Parts: sequence; structure tokens; C-alpha cells
Amino acid sequence: MSALRWTVLDEAHQALRSAVAGVPSDGWQRPTPAGRWTVAQVLQHAAADQLAYAARLTGGPGPDYDPFEPSGTILGSPAELLETALTASAEAFAAVDPADAQVPVPLPPYTLTAARAVAAAALDAAVHAWDIAVATGRPSPLTPALAKALRPVADDVVEPLRGYAFASALEPAADADEADALLNHLGRRADWGR
Repeated sequence: MSALRWTVLDEAHQALRSAVAGVPSDGWQRPTPAGRWTVAQVLQHAAADQLAYAARLTGGPGPDYDPFEPSGTILGSPAELLETALTASAEAFAAVDPADAQVPVPLPPYTLTAARAVAAAALDAAVHAWDIAVATGRPSPLTPALAKALRPVADDVVEPLRGYAFASALEPAADADEADALLNHLGRRADWGR
């Protein structure tokens, strides 16, 4: 297994765990940068996305709800919901051959190289970690270094979903760092909540 692949996925998963762990008890219904969704809905969406990656890789069950229509009602512990999804994703990617050029993913273009597939799952987790953290008034867990590692895969997966899962790209500020530029590329205002 390539250390870089796991470094990116592990860092993104850890950012999402940290963001969810930091949500105050009254924070689940706060609005987020992710359009019309609350913090609870972003968590449900992020968990479903990781389960969808695992399902595509293993042929096992995916999420039992539409990731793009999360209810905002979390039954049980938010941390348990997330951990189940992150564990499934990490275990599924553990079986991927790093040399595989045709790894199935749950979004267009539906196959990516192994490194890009791992980065696509990491991109999803990292951006939703940012959504949750900034919505609850905390610093961004999306570091410039992580954003730089994820930017190449963003070019692969964003354009086919532009207008559906991603808004139009925004022009980054002249002094934007790698994280802000990535967020702008994904159609998010990097200064949201500042």
C-alpha cells in the first residue's frame, strides 16, 4: 500500500472525525456552507458518501438513504454514524491494489486510478469536515498541504457534477492559499463564517 494514499485518506478522515467531535450539542441544526443543509445533514451526507465508496469497492451495501436528501435526523450517536462509515471506507480501500488503473467510484467518471480514487474519498471527507467546522465557529481542518494533495482529483470529479453537487467555481482572492483556492474551485466561499 502506498503511504501517500493512506496519509491523504487518514488525514481527511481524521479531519472529519475532529469536526464532528467538536460540534456543540446545540450545533446540529446550524446552517453550513453546503447550500441548504444543516450540520446534521452534512454529517449524514458525508457518512453516506464514504459508505458509497465502500459499496462500490466491495459490492456490499451502501447507504440506506439518498446522500443528496439527508433528513437531518440522526438516530443514535453522530460519532458512531461517522465511525461506521469511515471504517467501511478505510477497510474497502485497504484491499485496493495501488497499481489498479480502474478502481470503481460512486461518481462520474465512475472509475479512477487507485491513487485518484483514494484522493476522491479523501476530498469528500475533507471538504465536509471544513463545512462542519466553520459552521460551528471553529478553525478549518482543511490545511493548505491537504488541499494541495487533493486539488488534482478535484479536477477529475468536480466538472461532471458541476451544477448538481458543486456550484460554479469562484474566483480565488489574490492572497488565497491552497485550501481557499480548492474551496473556491468547488464553489464554496472560502471566507464563509470568517
